Formats: sequence, C-alpha cells, structure tokens
Amino acid sequence: MSDARTDTEAVERANTAFYEAMERGDFEEISELWLDDAHGAISCVHPGWPVLSGRGEVLRSYALIMANTEYIQFFLTDVRVSVSGDTALVTCTENILSGGPAEDGAELGPLVGQLVVATNVFRRTAEGWRIWSHHGSPVLAESGEEEDDENAS
Repeated sequence: MSDARTDTEAVERANTAFYEAMERGDFEEISELWLDDAHGAISCVHPGWPVLSGRGEVLRSYALIMANTEYIQFFLTDVRVSVSGDTALVTCTENILSGGPAEDGAELGPLVGQLVVATNVFRRTAEGWRIWSHHGSPVLAESGEEEDDENAS
C-alpha cells in the first residue's frame, strides 16, 4: 500500500498531464492517459454534449475537439484531490481560453474564454493512474446587469 501523499501527488501529475496533452493537441498521450478496455468502460461528458461511453466514442470526441481547435489553454483553479484505495477523484475549475481556425488570413481565430467545473475520476493501474471518467459542466456566470436592475427597484 502506498502512502496517501505519494498517491495524491501521482494523481495530480496525471491530471496535469491530461490538460497539458490537450493544450499540445497530443492525441497519442490523451489516449495513453485513459483507461484501456481491459479495466472497464470509460465515460466522458463535455459541456453541452451527451454522455459518451466506451474508449472508441471518448477518444473520437477528443480527436474531433483537437481537429477543430486551433488553440486551447487551461488555467486550473480550485483543484482538489481525494484518493481512496485504487480510485481517485479530482475536482477543479477549468478556466479555458480557446480559439478556432483563423479566418481571412489571420494567424488565429477569435479567442473565447469559458469557465467549466470538472470532475475527473482516476483508477490505479500497473501503468499508473488512468482516467476512468471526465465530466465537465459550464459555469453560467451571472451578469452584473440583473443585480443592478434589482437594486434599482
């Protein structure tokens, strides 16, 4: 049995590797970071998408995202890791900056910011911690206009 601090650090490294691979568009590394079929079915929910189940569907979704995203950067905040035996839970806020393909000869398409809360579930394997499930939900930020309208009444 490994100690809790070592496990927590290993899960944090695996979680960071996942986001860094996305930033680089490294499909091969993304594939390696997910559990293989021998360890059970994986699942993924991207913001606004239905539940994707199974390695084929999940990895196809990442290939599609990478093919249509020219630039993406994640700034993770509120990262919390909990390890219980061979399972780990990571919750975090993904502060995402992304841009699509350039238009009209520009170097990069318009950049868009997005705030997503995510839950990543990992399982310990002989090869290290692998992602079992990812669930991202958009944060619907309140605009200051509604508060101003309420205060004016």
